[in-house]
Amino acid sequence: MTDPAGAGKRRTSPQGAVPPRRPGPGAAAVSVARSVGIAVGLVAAYYLLPLDWHGDAVTALILVGGLLAVSLFFGWELWLIMHSPSPRLKAVEALAATVTLYLVLFASGYYLLEHDVPGSFSKHLTRTDALYFTLSTFTTVGFGDITALSETGRVVVMCQMVCSLLIVGVAARVLAAAVRAGLRRQGRQTPQ
Repeated sequence: MTDPAGAGKRRTSPQGAVPPRRPGPGAAAVSVARSVGIAVGLVAAYYLLPLDWHGDAVTALILVGGLLAVSLFFGWELWLIMHSPSPRLKAVEALAATVTLYLVLFASGYYLLEHDVPGSFSKHLTRTDALYFTLSTFTTVGFGDITALSETGRVVVMCQMVCSLLIVGVAARVLAAAVRAGLRRQGRQTPQ
């Protein structure tokens, strides 16, 4: 039996490769579960890892090294998005992981700063207080119940504010561009 019209064949891309399959209906649920799992794991690590280092240099090294690590992680996630069979879902995972890592990093920095230089904030910070302060600063809510009093504390808060703007503005655009590049790479176009 022959199929002269080619109706039984799968269409191929211009290069002759078989186009990638679209993710199945459960892919979104798996992606959300993975995103939640990563966020929960990072927050659990924040609470479980010993943060009893002392010294301004150690705190500064953790913040600077952590921001570099977040940047490298974000770059790696961009590469994964562009090479993923489902770039949109991978972008959601990347955003959840990167933002959670960023928030945990600053919460750790605030916690260490308060323990290295007591009185840096308007109240003694527990880990939960440090995470709360980080989230209220990130979301620009700033209830005012915790404020940075020391110059070092204010510098760290200003750094977080600038980085937060970059995450919200620049990172969102870069993620969207990575998704479009991933879809183009697969031969699928994004809706305009």
